[in-house]
Amino acid sequence: MTTSTLTPQRRALLSRRSLWLAYATAGYNLLEGLVAIAAGAAASSTALIGFGLDSFVEVSSAAVVIWQFRSRVPEERERLALRLIGVSFFALAAWITVDAGRALLGDGDASPSPVGIGLAVASLIIMPLLVRAKRRTGRELGSATVMADSTQTALCTYLSAVLLVGLLLNAGLGWSWADPIAALAIAAVAVREGIAAWRGDQCDDCAPPTHAATATTADPAPSCTDGCQSDAAAPRS
Repeated sequence: MTTSTLTPQRRALLSRRSLWLAYATAGYNLLEGLVAIAAGAAASSTALIGFGLDSFVEVSSAAVVIWQFRSRVPEERERLALRLIGVSFFALAAWITVDAGRALLGDGDASPSPVGIGLAVASLIIMPLLVRAKRRTGRELGSATVMADSTQTALCTYLSAVLLVGLLLNAGLGWSWADPIAALAIAAVAVREGIAAWRGDQCDDCAPPTHAATATTADPAPSCTDGCQSDAAAPRS
């Protein structure tokens, strides 16, 4: 289904679903971020603190979606929403890089964190469910912002795996250097996704955001707007 064939009722339903998915994401990530930063501070874990900050970036990404879809015409806010998400990625990457560099230069070693390990496992279970729901909604609605937000949530899944590996290596083998290395991997992915969001490279397979009121059977062939590229780097579910 493309947006040119969406009824007003279906469009309204998808918009409400986007809002509720954003609310759910913000709620979970707020809790996740608080736990991760507290556990990271206790264990002097740069990767765990960076993961917690990424959770707050995810909250900000969800807030952008909420801001967009509370508008009467969400498409008008799409380009700015994407750039706001991109900026949040860049800020995260900058902070993590500085703190990981400090850790690698010998300013303290990370201690094992059972709480952090449990948190990473929980995120690996919950995040993929949100990613799938967001991508289905974003593709049908033709929203690059929802797709960008799904990429942010997918990034959280990947970061959970990276974090888990780093924490397990530190806990099991005493490799404290694995923690800042895992953090730098998080920063690198954040930069890549920030660039993609800034350019609008998030909707390679989404439908065009055509207004239902003006859609006709004579609409041109589907093509994404706002700079979406066919070669988008966003990971697929």
